[in-house]
Amino acid sequence: MFRRIGQRVEYFSSVATQSPMFDNASGHLVETAPPRVTLRNYFARPFDSAIAAARTCYASHLITPDEITDKQRLNIGAATFYSGHHTVFQHAHFEFGLENVSRQFVWSFLHAHPFYNSEQQSQRYVRMDKVQAFIPDEGVFFDSASRAIYERAISRAWSAYREISTLLLGDTREILYDIWHVGPMSHAKRLQKIERSAEKRAIEVARYVLPVAAFTTMVHTVSGIVLHRLWRMCDASDTPCEARQVIGAMVQQVKEIDPQFFERFGTEPLQEKPEWKHASSSVAQAAALAHEFDAQLAGKTSKLLDYSPGAVRVTAAAYRAVVGLTESQCPDAEALDRLLNPARNSYRLETLNVGVHSPMMRALQHATYTFAKKISHTADSQDQRHRMVPGSRPLLTLSDTREPDYITPALLQNNPLAKAVYDRAMHEAWQAKNELLDRGAQPEHALYLLPNAKSIRLIETGSLLHLLHKWTMRTCFNAQEEIFQSSMDELAQLREVHPQIAKYVGPPCYLRANITTPVCTEGSHYCGVKVWLDFPNITRLI
Repeated sequence: MFRRIGQRVEYFSSVATQSPMFDNASGHLVETAPPRVTLRNYFARPFDSAIAAARTCYASHLITPDEITDKQRLNIGAATFYSGHHTVFQHAHFEFGLENVSRQFVWSFLHAHPFYNSEQQSQRYVRMDKVQAFIPDEGVFFDSASRAIYERAISRAWSAYREISTLLLGDTREILYDIWHVGPMSHAKRLQKIERSAEKRAIEVARYVLPVAAFTTMVHTVSGIVLHRLWRMCDASDTPCEARQVIGAMVQQVKEIDPQFFERFGTEPLQEKPEWKHASSSVAQAAALAHEFDAQLAGKTSKLLDYSPGAVRVTAAAYRAVVGLTESQCPDAEALDRLLNPARNSYRLETLNVGVHSPMMRALQHATYTFAKKISHTADSQDQRHRMVPGSRPLLTLSDTREPDYITPALLQNNPLAKAVYDRAMHEAWQAKNELLDRGAQPEHALYLLPNAKSIRLIETGSLLHLLHKWTMRTCFNAQEEIFQSSMDELAQLREVHPQIAKYVGPPCYLRANITTPVCTEGSHYCGVKVWLDFPNITRLI
């Protein structure tokens, strides 16, 4: 169903129905609702704009959409689209508001490619008071008994979330008091600020028990050609049913403002999924794969698998080619220092991340590093936002295990009560998921019950240029715990193979100290620790 509000078009799916449910165990409502898609901003004439852009390539002046004829729409549209000249359809962008979509769908499909922009509701910093989650439609995907199992599992997860949040609050408060040297005479506003921070740190850990079915809200912007590709590929993920609902709604809204942008080409979702064609996955195989992958990590969060052996030499040669110097004029060590030393290269101090726009910084693209890493579903949802460091992530429906397979945050290790609640929540989630599978539910739907803590094993490769940005941001003490740890593991291994490069890598405060102010770029979110004085040997407490 559609509703036009000014320039916005809203869509409400009719596949699922609104269904608030009462959870007798905890006294809280479990809410589910159909995905809500709102077209917030868009190009008024996306198709004619694309054809005008195509004509401009072969015209003596800039062609406007007003000049486009029906014949050009037919001939140029087909010629560019079907021959693969798709850049003309990339000019038009569409800004959507997405509500009532699952975090599993976002991770598995919406953020699994690099060509988008999203601002998503944070589970790290926003308390999830309402029990809201994606629930497959009863009678279509579930019988009533299976749906009851599903709903109870979601309710139990939220109960554990609330309990762990409460149990960890004292721990996080004590750590922050120690970091900030808080005493009985501290100012009330200071205490209030730390209390808010302590609560955020507690829910950051507690969120690990929430199911990946949990709803999220976001602003999501894509170009016209990416929307075509998403619609074509919406079955190629762990969430094909939800993807068809959400992407279908996005496509339909674009058709509402300009029908020809899609209808002239008749693009439909691909039926064949090669990823599944040769799959012969079994529970035993999935467990064996997990064991094999973990063995190669050798206790690390992230293990260096491959790298450019000549990174120093090649990077230095690329720098010299840019600035027109011979090796005798600028030896390798000097070239690296000019590129990476923030005291000599002010680009390293920029928060705008201008590396790809700098002729000399692009020399860092020629060195690459590949890592195997194991982090939680919730951590990887943040890690994959580093879109220029792409990863090969698992299809969970082809690598599911019967036994619980999850990550435990460090803060839980010193709180036996919270740890017991956490471990129980993990086992209950897997038990409910397995019970649904045993009842004949499709893996796609049963796996929505997996917790945020679910282990994700992936292979990730990046150039030095883009890894440098990631390592700068994620070795900050405010970074998510697992991504911080994996980045520190990666830097330690970089120091082993390329110490000449590693000495220039660290968080913003490490790069800026004794060079410029402010030393910390986090402003009021400063962690309270002078990391730059002893990086990388300093210990992170929380």
